[in-house]
Amino acid sequence: MEARESGGPRPTIADVAEAAGVARSTVSRAMNREHRFYRSPSAARIRAVAESLGYEPNPTAANLRRQQTNTIGVLVSRLTDTVMAMLFEEIAAASAARGYHALVATTYDDPALERESGLAMLASRVDGLILTTATTEGGLCTELVERGIPHVLALRSYGESPSVVGDDALGGYLATRHLMDLGHRRIGLVAGPDHASTAISRREGYRQALREAGIAEPPGLVYPSTFSMESGEAAAEAFLASADRPTAVFAVNDNTAFGFTSVIQRAGLGIPTDVSIVGYNDIPLVARLPVPLTSVRVPFADIANAAVDALMDSIQGRPARAPHRVLAPTLIPRASTARPAVLTEVRP
Repeated sequence: MEARESGGPRPTIADVAEAAGVARSTVSRAMNREHRFYRSPSAARIRAVAESLGYEPNPTAANLRRQQTNTIGVLVSRLTDTVMAMLFEEIAAASAARGYHALVATTYDDPALERESGLAMLASRVDGLILTTATTEGGLCTELVERGIPHVLALRSYGESPSVVGDDALGGYLATRHLMDLGHRRIGLVAGPDHASTAISRREGYRQALREAGIAEPPGLVYPSTFSMESGEAAAEAFLASADRPTAVFAVNDNTAFGFTSVIQRAGLGIPTDVSIVGYNDIPLVARLPVPLTSVRVPFADIANAAVDALMDSIQGRPARAPHRVLAPTLIPRASTARPAVLTEVRP
């Protein structure tokens, strides 16, 4: 790429990365005088490429590195979601243990509000951001990478942004495998939204377990959801209307499992006698339900601590210990899952 002509578009960090043949995060480190990579021959070459293009580093990103306030911003979809509330509390505790204060803003899954809230936090001089709101479209995290602003994604992942997530594909596999080990072969899925890496990976784990058993994904038994109880209720209505119902259902999170269960029980069916169900996240309420819910436990405390550590590294200009960390979940069996009734009846 040639240097821009007077009046032309301003080169971005992405332009420098493409011309230098490196990642945008590498360009960011090469431009940061406080980072030890700055003094390397590779960094000097990258700066030469940037100069030839007429690239000028964003002053806001530089200010964030030099003038720390010991505060971080945390973006969540909504605090009425128990998972988001739990994760923020863990992030706040991990931040406090490291001498930082965590601020939170809700985005309601609105990309425009996510950007507005994130930029408002940066304007108030937070040292960096932790986002739980990343989507397959990238959104704000793409801009943060381009501007070299310290940030980490938690629970969800996207592109070059550093991330700390649970192994959702493994979790989906464990949930489905548990049902198959009980003898279920017709297993439905309350799937999450296609914009969330968590939902996509959990569905892939579900499919992997079916493939390993030589079972085709059952048509008409994958019910869409938005992670909400209401969408779980809608999935249960579709289940009840089915002429050939599954004997078990894996719900992409505990909220959808709650909604699904409530409709099933109001219809006079029993759990697990008529249908077994597995949730995901293992929030505290699930063990205290009248029929305790089998769920996949996500290590929220570990994710929060690792995300805060990764953000501290970025703020201090230290190389990332692991740009993308994946932590294993655990299946917690409870009373909501059992052998299919038809197998129980013929059992010797």
